[in-house]
Amino acid sequence: MLTNEKKLFIGCESDFESASAVIFGAPFDSTTSFRPGTRFGSSAIRSESFGIETYSPYQDKDLTDYNIFDAGDPELCFGSPEKALEDIEAIATEILAADKTPVMLGGEHLVTLGAVRAVKKKYDELYIVQFDAHADLREDYLGQQLSHACVMRRCHQLVGDGHIHQFGIRSGERTEFEFAAEHTVMHKYTIGAELGDHIDDTVKALSGKNVYITVDLDVIDPSEFPGTGTPEAGGAKFRELLSALMKLCGGELNIVGMDINELSPHYDPSGRSTALACKLLREMLLMTAK
Repeated sequence: MLTNEKKLFIGCESDFESASAVIFGAPFDSTTSFRPGTRFGSSAIRSESFGIETYSPYQDKDLTDYNIFDAGDPELCFGSPEKALEDIEAIATEILAADKTPVMLGGEHLVTLGAVRAVKKKYDELYIVQFDAHADLREDYLGQQLSHACVMRRCHQLVGDGHIHQFGIRSGERTEFEFAAEHTVMHKYTIGAELGDHIDDTVKALSGKNVYITVDLDVIDPSEFPGTGTPEAGGAKFRELLSALMKLCGGELNIVGMDINELSPHYDPSGRSTALACKLLREMLLMTAK
């Protein structure tokens, strides 16, 4: 019997009602400041996910043992960042209202703001852990306050001082680092640093608290992950990021949402960037699956 084909992330074939986590795409990149193309990231991750297994040897878990629903990609308004954010917020709100964990696939990093708005409505006391090459703390970018270069500044307006923990940061304007020194908990990824240097302290500080995790994939060194719009040399290795995430998701924190973003698949014809994103998503889903 013929049926409508729908691309799903591998192993995420549950129905919405029984799912504990819900994947949805946010294919938006209209404020990208350098090279566009992240709107194609979520569909590429789904399509290429069948190149990996549902089983994780890192965690000895299998996606088929959990109920995860893939809601696909909505049609977002490319001409209006605010309208796109409203639509993303509405989707995340619906997922949260059903007591499920939203897992968003970007898209440019601005899409995180839509999901955080929804999560903040449900969890008044909210913390954000950001993995990123860039601080994303500008007040505006070329006069636009809704930009992927400003997303964490807008999130700070929602969650307040000391509620954003930043890892992997190695790029930004001087004013962004000055702002971080006063308002966020930033761990700069300088020479000699390791991505997980302060993870244990962060887990201890956020134990029992509501935490949203956002992963800008350009936190990874472009030698491993060239498929992104704003590559920044001197980044983390995949294993460093995976290890840090596993510690954060070890059970001490209440993970209330997460996202991965900034994959531009066409900048990496080899496919290794998309393959890395697929594997990272599998591990993140298994870390938080119930």
